[in-house]
Amino acid sequence: MQDCIFCKIISGEIPSSKVYEDEYVYAFNDINPMAPVHILVIPKTHISNVMDVNSENSDIIAHIFEAIAVIAKQQKLEKGFRVVSNCNEYAGQTVFHLHFHILGGRRLSMEMA
Repeated sequence: MQDCIFCKIISGEIPSSKVYEDEYVYAFNDINPMAPVHILVIPKTHISNVMDVNSENSDIIAHIFEAIAVIAKQQKLEKGFRVVSNCNEYAGQTVFHLHFHILGGRRLSMEMA
């Protein structure tokens, strides 16, 4: 999508602090971190959010979780981390390109809302 900020990050139009990249996935440090480690993991294919996952693109989502495991090991998050994806406005999604937040580097609160 032309005006999608994450598509522009993937294409290199907008700079980012890349931590991982492969054929299907791009991951970078969040510019507004909520934990010592806060990484966004996004598919290179534009998918708006979880509601748009289907049988034609679910293999990309499976690959994202494989990448999350690699990234977590690289970041030394063996003690634990959280993976979050907001879906639509009421959940706090502000960029409508599917993305997963990896949060870790300290003990996280049990509060989810």
